[in-house]
Amino acid sequence: MEHPRRILVIAGSDSSGGAGLEADQKVIAAHGCYAMTATTALTAQNTQGVTGIHETPSEFVKKCIDACAEDVGIDVVKTGMLASAGTIQVVADALRKYKPACSIVDPVMVATSGARLLKEEAIKTLCTELLPVTGLITPNIPEALLLLEESGNKIDDIKDLDGMKRLAKAVADLGPKSVLIKGGHIPLKKNYEVATTDDEKEVLVNVLYTDGDYCVFESKYQIARNTHGTGCSLASAIACNVANGLSMERAVRAAGRYVEAGIKTSVDLGKGSGPINHFHSLNIMPFPPGGFVDWLLEREDVQRVWRDFTQHDFVEKMGDGTLPVERFKFYMVQDYLYLTQFARANALAGYKAKTLEGVAASASIVTHIHTETKLHVSECLKLGVTMDELRNSEEHQACTAYSRYILDIGASEDWLALQIAMFPCLIGYHHIAKRLSALQDPSAPKNANRYRQWIDNYIADDYTQAVGKGMELVEGNVFRQSPSRIEELVKIFIHATKMECGFWDMGMGA
Repeated sequence: MEHPRRILVIAGSDSSGGAGLEADQKVIAAHGCYAMTATTALTAQNTQGVTGIHETPSEFVKKCIDACAEDVGIDVVKTGMLASAGTIQVVADALRKYKPACSIVDPVMVATSGARLLKEEAIKTLCTELLPVTGLITPNIPEALLLLEESGNKIDDIKDLDGMKRLAKAVADLGPKSVLIKGGHIPLKKNYEVATTDDEKEVLVNVLYTDGDYCVFESKYQIARNTHGTGCSLASAIACNVANGLSMERAVRAAGRYVEAGIKTSVDLGKGSGPINHFHSLNIMPFPPGGFVDWLLEREDVQRVWRDFTQHDFVEKMGDGTLPVERFKFYMVQDYLYLTQFARANALAGYKAKTLEGVAASASIVTHIHTETKLHVSECLKLGVTMDELRNSEEHQACTAYSRYILDIGASEDWLALQIAMFPCLIGYHHIAKRLSALQDPSAPKNANRYRQWIDNYIADDYTQAVGKGMELVEGNVFRQSPSRIEELVKIFIHATKMECGFWDMGMGA
């Protein structure tokens, strides 16, 4: 069995367990990695503040690092509070000597109160010795400004997203390969300008800068009590994700979701700002609660077929209006026949549901499908297809194969598997329509694109609500599954998505 990825954390200890080494080790365990420590300081603290700091001699920190590196080995190093110039030098020397795959530096320099936690000499050593061998540094805005100030590169106050980008670039010029500027200190408006009132606080933004490229991570602003240790936890989560093979961008994105879920699922501990919930996923799932769909669509094996489905030639030609009408006409007839079987599948889901609410939800979807077929009938009449012709048309093999595959899953598997088999159809059409709608010329008349109405039907409020309800049902049930069952469900989703591609191929006459 392959050993877990090995993470060495060089940081201070938090006696209350919410931040520092204690938080780091929880995060690392939650990500299935192996944690090692080199303690730079002991702190007496709780959710209300720090009452004492006892620094560890830098020589002893070096012994701890050497002991781990020369025996267990190190894949990724994550640093937190480094306490002194001597310890920072020790860390920089160790990175040069042992050359881990990556180093994540959380520059714990400024307390929440605004007080400096590192002396001027230590900050200078950090800039000149540690940053040049750093893989990623994760300062908040005050820390980034302090780094620049101490290195003689002062920058103006940050007032918007562009300012954060300038700040990231300026810090990167000090030597680290990548910089993540954390924007939690400046909630923004939707236009990415600094909010000046509580009502204007709508989004939080982190900015990743690597080799001239920027990546902006946006999250909804939320008022939260329990945020103790979020910086430590974010950096450790990134370290684990990088160690587990994710690119820096994906590692940061996944870490952000992890911390956000930890805040949302936290419970109150202590009288002040309590810790986040580090074990909301506890090695059971590779995604946080409510994150299945995002995780699913980001998988490489899913992305390949999902791209083929949502960016198929048939779809693209509808988007630019160049699809031959006869191909669309044939597709609409087959889609009408498919929807009849799709309604049967949802009725079967109602039968398999264990609660009255589940039965009612399936009934609601069947009713929506009935409404959708009326739109098909109306469109087909415009295309010269009568109701009798619709009902008496022969199913194409692609239509039969896809619809009966769904019904077979429904007959042989459980309720959730049936939902997953129907999922590409439910969310895929909405995904396609949203993208195609954004490509339409807003100044052009509605009839400029023959297929504009088809696009609009799948972003209409009623369909959007149906998609939201379907996603809610799946998200609410999928987290109860085992990892092996999740993989089985993913295979069902992939196969159903391939069937969707076959449906488009049929529409193109392939």
